[in-house]
Amino acid sequence: MCMKTVVAAIAAIAAIVLFAAAAPAFAQKTCDELKAEIAAKIEASGGKLYALDAVDNDQVKDGKVVGSCSGITKKIGYKKR
Repeated sequence: MCMKTVVAAIAAIAAIVLFAAAAPAFAQKTCDELKAEIAAKIEASGGKLYALDAVDNDQVKDGKVVGSCSGITKKIGYKKR
């Protein structure tokens, strides 16, 4: 096996492990914190007319899911107005 391939494989495995370890931290944000972060990103990219709603996982109906919050028990839904 080529040394570059081995190094690339190790780097990929390390990235996966680090992401998996950090994933629960992303889900620990409150819905208000996550909604504020998402709103800032939308507005920074020029978005003006939209709605962000936090709903229970089983209540997601329409719109696009853009995040999870409250210990991943809720989803943040995005809708254009």
